[in-house]
Amino acid sequence: MIDPDHDTEVPSDATAHVCDRCGRPFTRESYLALHRGLTHRETLSAAEREAFESAREEEVADLRRFRLLALAGVVGLYFAFLMTYAVVT
Repeated sequence: MIDPDHDTEVPSDATAHVCDRCGRPFTRESYLALHRGLTHRETLSAAEREAFESAREEEVADLRRFRLLALAGVVGLYFAFLMTYAVVT
C-alpha cells in the first residue's frame, strides 16, 4: 500500500506526472495510474480505471518475468555449485 505520509520526489530532469487529487508527483504515467487505482479507487473515471488495469497487468507481467529469471538464476547457481563439488571432491 502507498504510504500517504511518504514524500515522493521527481528528478529535475524528468517529467513529473502529478496526481490531480492529492498532488503527489510520479516519474512515470504508469506509476500515476497505479497510484490512482490504489489510493483514489472510488473516484476513478472509466478511462482512469482502464489505465489502472492496464498498468496493473504490466506490473504483474514484469513481476512474473522477474520471478522466472530469479528462479533460473538460483537453479543455475545450484547446478554450478553441484558440478564444482563433483569435480573438486
